[in-house]
Amino acid sequence: MCPHDCPSACAIEVDVLDANTIGRVRGAKGNPYTAGVICEKVARYAERIHHSDRLLHPLKRKGARGSGEWQQVSWEDALDEVASAMLKAEEKHGAEAVWPYYFAGTMGLLMRDGMHRLRHVKKYSGMYDTICTSLPIAGYTAGTGSLSGTSSSEIASSDLVVLWGTNPVNTQINVMTHAVAARKQRGAKIAVVDVYETGTIRQADIGLVIRPGTDGALACAVMHIAFREGYADRAYMQKYTDDPAGLEAHLKSKTPQWAASVTGLSVREIETFAAIVGKTKATYFRLGYGFARSRNGSANMHAVTSIAAVMGHWQHKGGGALHSNSGIYKWNKMMIEGLDAFDRGVRMLDQCRIGAVLNNDPHDLQGGPPVTVLFTQNTNPITVAPDQNAVKQGFARDDLFICVHEQFMTETAELADIVLPATMFLEHDDVYQGSGHQFIQLGPKLINAPGECRNNHQVICELAGRVGAEHPGFDMSEREIIDWTLEHSGRLRIDDLQAAKWLDVQPEFDTAHFLNGFGHPDGRFRFKPDWGAVRHKSHVTSKGPVASMPAFPDHWDVIRAADEQHPFRLATSPARTFLNTTFNETPSSLKREGRPELLMHPADMDDSGITDGQKVVVGNELGVVTLHVRRNDKVRRGVVISEGIWPNRCFDGGCGINTLVGADQPAPVGGGAFHDNHVWIRPA
Repeated sequence: MCPHDCPSACAIEVDVLDANTIGRVRGAKGNPYTAGVICEKVARYAERIHHSDRLLHPLKRKGARGSGEWQQVSWEDALDEVASAMLKAEEKHGAEAVWPYYFAGTMGLLMRDGMHRLRHVKKYSGMYDTICTSLPIAGYTAGTGSLSGTSSSEIASSDLVVLWGTNPVNTQINVMTHAVAARKQRGAKIAVVDVYETGTIRQADIGLVIRPGTDGALACAVMHIAFREGYADRAYMQKYTDDPAGLEAHLKSKTPQWAASVTGLSVREIETFAAIVGKTKATYFRLGYGFARSRNGSANMHAVTSIAAVMGHWQHKGGGALHSNSGIYKWNKMMIEGLDAFDRGVRMLDQCRIGAVLNNDPHDLQGGPPVTVLFTQNTNPITVAPDQNAVKQGFARDDLFICVHEQFMTETAELADIVLPATMFLEHDDVYQGSGHQFIQLGPKLINAPGECRNNHQVICELAGRVGAEHPGFDMSEREIIDWTLEHSGRLRIDDLQAAKWLDVQPEFDTAHFLNGFGHPDGRFRFKPDWGAVRHKSHVTSKGPVASMPAFPDHWDVIRAADEQHPFRLATSPARTFLNTTFNETPSSLKREGRPELLMHPADMDDSGITDGQKVVVGNELGVVTLHVRRNDKVRRGVVISEGIWPNRCFDGGCGINTLVGADQPAPVGGGAFHDNHVWIRPA
C-alpha cells in the first residue's frame, strides 16, 4: 500500500528479495482502482528505500545550528535529551510551549496521526493542518455538506470527465488511466481546466487554460449558459438545492463575455465547454487541489461544485463530482489519537503560520507561551512551508530546541538539535484509506529497517514514557492498535484485512450521489452557504476576511493580482517525479527534473530581455529567488510556472520557491495560497 501524500493510495505488489531487500514495485492488478498502474516515482521505490544517504543512527548536533557537525549517539541518550527538553519547557512555560508538528510524509493512520495521542495527553500545542486540505475541503463541503461523492470507479461509466485543477499525469496517474479507458470503451470526452498546458491537457479532448484564481468566473459562466439554454435541471434543483431562483438571478450578469474578460478564455471556448457539460448527463467532475490553492480557493471550489447541482449530474451513473472521499470511512481513532484526552481549550497553531509562530507573533501564539520545543515527523517545513524567510528566521532561534524524526537529512533535519532515523512504509505495519477511492488497506511490514531506524509509533511511545504521558495506546504494538481501530470502527480484524488485501466501503449509489439528500441538516445543496459556519476542523474558528465572501458562486477578487511593481502571476505546480519534497533525493527523479526552472511565455521573455536558459531573479515583497528560465509558449502571457519543490540549496542564495508564497490566512478557514503570487522578474 503506497503511503505517500496522494489521493490514489495505490495498492501495490512488491518483490521481496530477502529479509532486508526489495526488488520491483508495481501496481496491484486485482485492485479495481489501482488496476495495475502506479506512478514512476513509486515504481522505482527500491532506489529510495535502499538509498545510501538514508539516516541510520540517532545524531546530536555538535557545532552551530546548520553547521552540519554531528555526533552519533544512542537511542537512549537521544530520547532522554528530547524528553528533558520537553519537560523543561513545560516547567518553565507550560505544556503549550511544546509543539508536535507533522503532516503527510506518510498517510498511514497510525504513523501519521499517532503524534496526536502524545499531544492530547500532555496538552501540548495542537497543529491546525492548513497547508493542503483546508481551503478545498471548506469549499466542497460548503455546498455538499459531506466530504464524499461519486466513486472514482464510476469514471468508467462517464460520458464526459472534467479534470479541474488537477494534473493527474504528474500527480495521480490512476485518474488518467480510468478517464482514458472511458474514452476508449465508450467514447467519453476528457476536458481539463488548468492554468497552463500540462501533460494532462495534452491528452485531453478539451483543454482550457485560464488565469490563476479565476475558476469561479468560468464556473459562473457555465451555469449562466445552463440557465439561458435550458441545460439546468430545474426539477432536480427544486428538490435538492437551497435557492435555485436566487442563483439564477445572481448569474444574470455572469455572461460568457464577462467571464472571458476575467479568465482570459475566448467566449467561444466558454460556450463550447458549457454546451458539452450541459448536454452530457453523465458528466463527472474530478476536482483537484490546485485551483483551491488561492486566496479565493474555497469560493472557487464551491462555484465549480455547484455546476453538478445546477445540471443535475448527480442523478446519473458516472455523473456528479468528487474532491475527496475521506468522509466515508468513519474511523474510531480514539486509540490512535488519544481522543479521550482531547482538550478543546488547548491552542491550535496554524501549520502554514509556522514562521510567525516561531517568531513569537502574539496573534499566532494566541496569548500563550512561546514555542521552545519543536518535535517534527513526516514533514519538511524549512522547504515546504510558505513565507520561507520567516520560517528560517524562526528556526534560527537560540532558545528553540528542535527534534526531527526523518528518513533523510532534509533541510529541516539539518537545523535540528537531535535527528532520529525513521523507517519507511515497507518496514512497519500501518493501515490506510484513499481519499480518491473507497478502499481500506493494510500495509504490512515486509522487510527489516536498516541500521537503527525506528517507526513513528515506537518513538512516540518511548517519549511518552519519559515525559509521564499515560494512555493505553502507548502500551500497544502497531498491529494491536491497528486491530483495535479496525474492530471498533466496525471493520474487519487485522488478519482478515491482510488476507482480503483491501475492503471496499463505498456507500450505495443513492447515498454516494446524494439522492437521499446532501449532508446539510435539510438535505439540500447550498448555492448560498453560510461561510461563517463552514469549518475544516470543528473546533477551529473562522479565518481571514469571511464577511466579504460572495453569497452565491462568483469570482471573488481577493487574489494577489499582478500590478505595476509585480507584473507576473506565479503558480508553484507539482513536478512529475517529485512529491512535495519526497523523491527529490533519488537519482532518477533528479535526472528527469534537471534543475529548478521558471516556465515563461516567449513574448514575455522578449519584452523582459531574457533569453532561454538564462538565470533570472524573481521577487516580491517576501523575498527573492534565483533560478533558470525556460521558454514555454503553452503558459499564458503574464503567468509563470515553477514546477516542483526543490531544496533551497538548489537555488543561488539558498532561497527556494516558497520564499515567494505568503502565509496570510485566506477565508474562510485559512490555508496555503501556493498558486496565488505576484512577482517581478529580471535577468540575474
